[in-house]
Amino acid sequence: MATRCAFENCHEIGVFSALTNSYCLTGIGGSENFYSIFESELSQHIPVVHATIAGCRFVGRTTVGNRRGILVPNTTSDIELQHLRNTLPDNVVVQRIEERLSALGNIVACNDHVALVHPDVDRETEDVIGVEVFRQTVGGQALVGSHCKFTNQGGMVHPRTTVEDIEELSSLLQVPLVAGTINRGSDVLGGGMVVNDWSAFVGLDTTSTEISVVESIFKLGSRQHHQQQQQSLGAAAMEGVQPIVQQFQPNQPSDIVTDMRSSLIDQLS
Repeated sequence: MATRCAFENCHEIGVFSALTNSYCLTGIGGSENFYSIFESELSQHIPVVHATIAGCRFVGRTTVGNRRGILVPNTTSDIELQHLRNTLPDNVVVQRIEERLSALGNIVACNDHVALVHPDVDRETEDVIGVEVFRQTVGGQALVGSHCKFTNQGGMVHPRTTVEDIEELSSLLQVPLVAGTINRGSDVLGGGMVVNDWSAFVGLDTTSTEISVVESIFKLGSRQHHQQQQQSLGAAAMEGVQPIVQQFQPNQPSDIVTDMRSSLIDQLS
């Protein structure tokens, strides 16, 4: 599901927060209501970490990461770096990099498998991201992290992106994409929302239509549904492909139908 929120009356919540499948960052100094929204939705499943980068609160625009790691700019202090390493899960790699374009959240967009980067990103930065990297623009905009947002389930791009470009990007990323807006018509998607595979947070100005698009393209559901889906996929992988084939056979009755039929037979007899 998608949840509306604001950071001190600012609806660009993606500037002050970052969200992946294994952690969430929020900037220090906002209202407690902002933090409580994230914590109520996420704290039972992933850590919600209060942090600063170079003494600033806009952690969403200065960092970029996925479930396996997070990159921070060289302006990050040693204390801030150690704080992230102490509070994030042990399997998340925290790496400080030397990058001329230090607003990493504006120049990189990624999920757990692939990344889009600004055409002028340093080659060293490309090497340390840890996933397959494509130098691209989105809707004619070089700030790919600001003008698109995608997860392992789907993604949104700048509203002026052509159909041909959407198809090309979708082929590169291997996820469905749609052109859209956030915060009542804003094309700065990365600044207006944060999203992972089961939840999203959007700016307070976001309309109901925009929220429905977000929930649809990102295939958002409850955390419980996400866990059940992962468990069923894992069980099928352990048992082989035969159970998956059986699930989609039209003549295979479900357990519920079988139970109902047995109950009716018992009543009639």
